[in-house]
Amino acid sequence: MSNNLTDFTFLQGVKIIDFTQFEAGPTCTEALAWLGADVVKIENPNRGDPGRRLKPNQPDDDPYYFHILNANKRSITANLKSPEGLGLIQDMIRKADVMIENFAPGAIERLGLSYEAVREINPGIIYAQIKGFGEGSPFEKNLAFDMIAQACGGTFSVTGEADGPPTRPGISLGDTGTGMVMAITILGALYKRRETGEGHKLQVAMQDAILHYMRIPFSTMGLTGKAAERGGSKVPGIVNAPMGLYPCAPGGPNDYVYIMTSRANPEHWDRLLKLIGREDLIGDVRYLTPADRVEREAEVDGVIANWTRGQTKYDAMKLVGEAGIPAGAVLDTAELNEDVTFEHRGVMQTMVHPVHRPFKMPGWPVRVDGKATRVHASPMLGQHTEEVMSDWLGLNEAAVSELKTGGAVG
Repeated sequence: MSNNLTDFTFLQGVKIIDFTQFEAGPTCTEALAWLGADVVKIENPNRGDPGRRLKPNQPDDDPYYFHILNANKRSITANLKSPEGLGLIQDMIRKADVMIENFAPGAIERLGLSYEAVREINPGIIYAQIKGFGEGSPFEKNLAFDMIAQACGGTFSVTGEADGPPTRPGISLGDTGTGMVMAITILGALYKRRETGEGHKLQVAMQDAILHYMRIPFSTMGLTGKAAERGGSKVPGIVNAPMGLYPCAPGGPNDYVYIMTSRANPEHWDRLLKLIGREDLIGDVRYLTPADRVEREAEVDGVIANWTRGQTKYDAMKLVGEAGIPAGAVLDTAELNEDVTFEHRGVMQTMVHPVHRPFKMPGWPVRVDGKATRVHASPMLGQHTEEVMSDWLGLNEAAVSELKTGGAVG
């Protein structure tokens, strides 16, 4: 456990009503919680966030998915289909700075919590919505998950081998990436509100957010005049050699190192040749310029691979990096999990949960004055109902008990 942990207070006092589920919305609100906001998840009393249960008829079958996206939050349960439950949430809206939701299109409006209705209650609220497709899109009423957004946003088309089918990237960029751009925009809206006192309606579609992360492929299309292509581990639009993945000992599925020499730094090639003991190729006219090396890319890759096969990926990364050439070992989640330096920096932390076993997870990666923000356990369903009712609305235990008896809260 790192001693360099603290609780960030940048957003201390900011109250956020969180109607989000699964990943895109929870990623956004977790970022704000890590920065110190009081994020309160509003959950269905019967089942809560569907992200708590990813397999049918198996409660809490995958709690780690929920843990990793809902740290540092509080949870209450409320029956939004009862007048009392809805009234309770409306009272919370009067106190809130931000409300965010990522329900299916039209769901929040059917609950009586459209932007217009919420603004009537609290004109200064920041009202944020995350959907799959944007207003005006022919698919705006469609449901979407990460893989749908990535397929429709272009990342599939630029991922995979050049002669293979489109491939889903290994990370959920459609969800987490969308959540992050919304979190940034909420911070901007809160900052502006300090001057004006005015709220705003913020909307982001997952497909639209993916286009933001596709800027480099779009720049490639601007250069070539045609759709960006797949390039495997190469970078389409960057024509250079050597550049790519090279196999390492002992030959496991992730025993590779990525080496990238730069066209802007011709010394990289000569440094690499000295490192691998191929000084005989320095000045060789066949490989003299970047263009020459690209023309003979297979030969160049073979020269490098002959050396990397005799190195572990860690040794290759160390030696190539020390020679002043960019290089990175391909590390899997188990290897990253075992690297104690992440824990020392607070980048990886162990969540201690009252029900489930301790779980090591990535926290907020930005350190402030040498410290990382502390990861607190994700909430159990309705864990903080009484606490939040007291903190936000001043209700005592008897009042909350009456609400529970009436079915307004769980």
